[in-house]
Amino acid sequence: MKIHFLGTCSGTEPYPGRHHSSFVIEYDQRLYWFDAGEGCGHTAHVMGLDTLSTEAMFISHPHIDHTGGLPHLVWMLKKLESRTEEPISNQIDVFLPHMKIWQGVESLLFLARTYYGSGITYAPQRIEEGQIYNKNGLSVTTVHNNHIGERDEVGKWMSFSFRIATDTKSIVFSGDFRDMTELEELLSPDGTDLLLVETGHHRVEDICSYVVNSDKPIKRVGFIHHGVAILKDYDGELSKAKTFLGDRVFFANDAMTITL
Repeated sequence: MKIHFLGTCSGTEPYPGRHHSSFVIEYDQRLYWFDAGEGCGHTAHVMGLDTLSTEAMFISHPHIDHTGGLPHLVWMLKKLESRTEEPISNQIDVFLPHMKIWQGVESLLFLARTYYGSGITYAPQRIEEGQIYNKNGLSVTTVHNNHIGERDEVGKWMSFSFRIATDTKSIVFSGDFRDMTELEELLSPDGTDLLLVETGHHRVEDICSYVVNSDKPIKRVGFIHHGVAILKDYDGELSKAKTFLGDRVFFANDAMTITL
């Protein structure tokens, strides 16, 4: 399993060398997208990823720094499909915290779903709590968090965290969230290989302290969706994190790939 970081900045003002949050998990020659910040499709393509092998997309919550690249990503895949010599037949599952996001994508692209062609098609669906995906040896389970504390007009939550698992590896991805206790249901007593946690709303030392004191083993921690503290003092904040976790911790950067 490989993780390709396409955007690692929180929703601050534009920052040199960083785009808004997005990463792709590459597993068994298939791609799984988590959040779609601006420029994610471009970054993935120029990194050399086979974006036409996309199986599913997961959006943690509706804020623009997690959804702004989704229309271009859909458009880019359609363009790439039109230039392939081999016929493509692939349905991409798109999991969304609110269906208005997909309505906006379709409106912006001036397309109806039936126009996407006979190759790549999309199956947009609303995220519910529990296991939402289990195909090709990879499963995704969700719990809501309180980043968006209120429910929508029909009483459903709009912000989620994820546990991504294969037979041998597991990742917990926070999305934006309010408190580390919101992730406990996703952290297995048997251990989690990687915790990907946002720092746009949290202090490095608080997250590291939680990991150190947790009774649920976490083998490795990656900080993403960097807030102002990390953006203005990257080396200092990384040094602080390493005092807690040593080589178990890393700060993600745009166009960075790790193997799990």
